[in-house]
Amino acid sequence: MIILDGGLATELEARGHDLSDALWSARLLADDPAAIVAAHEAFFRAGARIATTASYQASFEGFAARGLDARQTAALLRRSVELARKAGAVTGGRRWVAASVGPYGAALADGSEYRGRYGLSVARLTAFHQPRAEALAEAEPDVLALETVPDVDEAVAMLAAIEGLGLPAWLSYTIEGDRTRAGQPIEEAFAVAAGRDEVVAVGVNCCDPDDAARAVTVAREVSGKPVIAYPNSGEEWDARARRWSGRARFSPDRVAGADLAGGCCRVEPAAIATLAATQVGESPGHRPSGGTGGPADSFAQSVGK
Repeated sequence: MIILDGGLATELEARGHDLSDALWSARLLADDPAAIVAAHEAFFRAGARIATTASYQASFEGFAARGLDARQTAALLRRSVELARKAGAVTGGRRWVAASVGPYGAALADGSEYRGRYGLSVARLTAFHQPRAEALAEAEPDVLALETVPDVDEAVAMLAAIEGLGLPAWLSYTIEGDRTRAGQPIEEAFAVAAGRDEVVAVGVNCCDPDDAARAVTVAREVSGKPVIAYPNSGEEWDARARRWSGRARFSPDRVAGADLAGGCCRVEPAAIATLAATQVGESPGHRPSGGTGGPADSFAQSVGK
C-alpha cells in the first residue's frame, strides 16, 4: 500500500487559517504559500508518500472573480505543484505529487460536488476542466488527481480534458452507499476507467469511511486497475451551525485492500501516521519498492518513479 496524505484544508485550519471563502485552501496559493508547504510537510512527516496539491477549488473563473487574469491564475496552479514538490524535498525520501483537479461543483463553492448533474453537457464540462489540467501539467506533477467526482458524465469529461497531456491520472469518485452522488451505480462509474491506459488507479474519496470498503472491491473487479481510497473522517458538516458533528470513524480497516490509501476531510496527520504504521512489514507487492509486480508497484512504475 502507498500512503496518501489527509485533509489539506483540515490541517491548514488546524494551523489557524480561515478558509471560509469561495476559493477555500486555494486562496493561500496567493496569500500564504508557505502555509501550504508546511501542511504538506506535516503529512509527509506522518508517513504519506503522495501529496495532493492545493488546487482542488482553483479555477480560472474563481480567480478571475478576485481580479486575477488567466496568466496569473495559470501561475498559481503551477505553484500548487511546486509547493508540494518543495515539501517533498524538505522531508526527503520517495515522494510523489498529485495535482488535484476537483469537480466543477467545487468551483461553485455551494456543495454542488455532492450532487452532480449541474445541467451542463459533457462538452461544456470538458471545456471547463481542460485549461486547469493543462496549467497543472506544465508544472510536471507525477500524476493528475481527478478527484471527488460526483457524476459519470463529469468523469468522462475530465478524462477527455486530460487527453494528450502525457500524464497518468487517478479517477476518484465521491459516493454515497453503492452509488455516485448523482445516483449512478458505482459499477457503471468505475467501468469508465477500464481500458484507459492513462488511468493508473481508480476508486473513491470524500465519502463516508464505511462506504469505502465495498467500493474498493468493486473498483478492482470492474476496472482491473490499482485501487485508491481516501474517505472522510466520518463526521458530518452542519452547514447551518457551520461546524462538524458526529464521531470520527476513519481507521486503517476502512481502507484495507486499497493499493493507495489515505484520508480526505477531517483526516489529520495523526490518522495518517496510524495508517502508515500498519504497513510496516507488509508484503513487498503492496509496497512502492518496485520489481514485485503488485498493484502498488504498477502505480509506481506508471508515474515513472
